[in-house]
Amino acid sequence: MQRKSGILPLPPEPKIETDGEMLNLIVNANRQLTLLNGIAERIPNINLFISMYVRKEALMSSQIEGTQATLEDILDPLVEKNANRNVAEVVNYIKATEFAIKRLKKLPICNRLIKEIHAVLMSGVRGEHKEPGEFRRSQNWIGGIGSSLKTARYIPPNKYDMLKAMANLENYINNPDGQDILVKAALIHYQFETIHPFLDGNGRVGRLLILLFLLEQRILSTPVLYISYFLKKNRIEYYDRLTEVRRNGNFEQWVKFFLQAVYETASEAVADIDELVALHSKNIAKIEKLGRVGKTALNLFSYLERNPIIDIQKTAMDLNLTFKTVANSVNKLVNLRILFQVEGKRRNRLFAYKDYLEVLKKGC
Repeated sequence: MQRKSGILPLPPEPKIETDGEMLNLIVNANRQLTLLNGIAERIPNINLFISMYVRKEALMSSQIEGTQATLEDILDPLVEKNANRNVAEVVNYIKATEFAIKRLKKLPICNRLIKEIHAVLMSGVRGEHKEPGEFRRSQNWIGGIGSSLKTARYIPPNKYDMLKAMANLENYINNPDGQDILVKAALIHYQFETIHPFLDGNGRVGRLLILLFLLEQRILSTPVLYISYFLKKNRIEYYDRLTEVRRNGNFEQWVKFFLQAVYETASEAVADIDELVALHSKNIAKIEKLGRVGKTALNLFSYLERNPIIDIQKTAMDLNLTFKTVANSVNKLVNLRILFQVEGKRRNRLFAYKDYLEVLKKGC
């Protein structure tokens, strides 16, 4: 449906046209998300899985923006000490996500919360001097390295129109309008990315808003949807579809793309959780065969599902055990082929829960 281009208030006018294709996508995406949420609520130790999903989403979202980091970098047991600039950005995204989910219990999604999230995201990394936690006071633009206002691919609204647009977005987020929640999430993400209210970090905050909105609307009860994997895999199409709305007001093609992203992402998450649960059960059975001597190994295994790459000394401190006790349990898990020593010249030996990492690393 043809509409005017530029920054327009939400909801769109005329309304989103729901044809047969879109209706089918809405039904399938919602059904798959409901299935994912149900599975996530029933699995044991859900917090272990959540911590991994948050890290993966943080990595994927940061990689879309060109951050050069790997899952192994993020899971390094000494990441806070050894983090380079790229890794620090992903670590900040993890902190921002955890902060936002906790803050959401006391504060609705609003401009105040969005600014607070941005402040955490940009603390001590690239862009830390670009007004972290504050909407921009100057004009920005989107383009390649070395681009200018004249050569920009897209120029967001000036600071005055930006403030009006953010006020409208805040109102749209917090006022029910009968629109399907996933369609509304698509519109919220598009609008935020198009307004581009910060000098840096807009993409990461905008993708985090998707998760926060689904949590706030109780479509998800836990953060187990990592949509940035799909968006990274289809990065050019992702940007092209946002551009199509800006140029021609064609919201429908963007909403369909977004619904497909939710459907595929939820389907993959269901498969991953099934695989991780099966892996958990198989390895617990292996360790239980050790009998009484395997008690500490079970404790270590639980730690591994939160920290699949470990350093013995740090693990001993975290578990309040002696170095020797942890080393003995590590050896038991190595013998069971659950743990493997990481090759390299590092002074302190690292051990990895490889099978667990292989599931998490899909798409990384």
